[in-house]
Amino acid sequence: MNRSTKERVVAELHKKLKDVNLAILAGYSGIKVKDITDLRNELRKADSELKVVKNNLLSIALKDTEFTLLKDHLKGPRALMMNFGDVVEPSRILVEFAKKNDRLEIEAGVLDGRLLSREQIKALAELPSRDVLLGKFLSVLVGVQTQFVTVLSAVPKGLVQVLEAHRVKKEEN
Repeated sequence: MNRSTKERVVAELHKKLKDVNLAILAGYSGIKVKDITDLRNELRKADSELKVVKNNLLSIALKDTEFTLLKDHLKGPRALMMNFGDVVEPSRILVEFAKKNDRLEIEAGVLDGRLLSREQIKALAELPSRDVLLGKFLSVLVGVQTQFVTVLSAVPKGLVQVLEAHRVKKEEN
C-alpha cells in the first residue's frame, strides 16, 4: 500500500468510527476466507461491518474517538467489528460465530466510551434485542391502560346491572 492509499483508508475508517455505537476487536488468525465472508454477511444484516486493517493504520484511525481504549489490544492480526445500530444483535452474531469457530477470539470492545471485556461482550450478546425489549415495554403500557379502563367501566356496568335487576323486579310485581 502506498502512502496516499494508507491515508485514505485511515480517513475513511476514522470517519466511520464517528458514527459507530459499538466496536469489538477480535483475533481472526487461521479462519477460512469463506467463514469470514459468511460472518461479514451476517453482520451486514445487523447494520454492522467487519474490517481487517493493519494495526498501525487502525491505531491512527482510533485517535480522537471514544474507541482509543482499544489501542492496548492491537497485537497480532485483529478484525474490527463496527456497529451502527442495535448493539445486541452483532454481539450475538460474533459470540455465536466464536462458539462454532474457536479460531475467532473476541478480545475487547467499546460501548458508550467504556471498555468491555470478553465476558461483558458475551453478557451483552445474551440480552434480548432492542425490538424485543420495546415490545415488552409496550405490552406493559397497554396492560396498564387496559386494566385502568376495566376498573373505570366496572362502576357504570354495576349501575346498569342494578338498574336492570330493579326493572325486572318491578315488572314481576
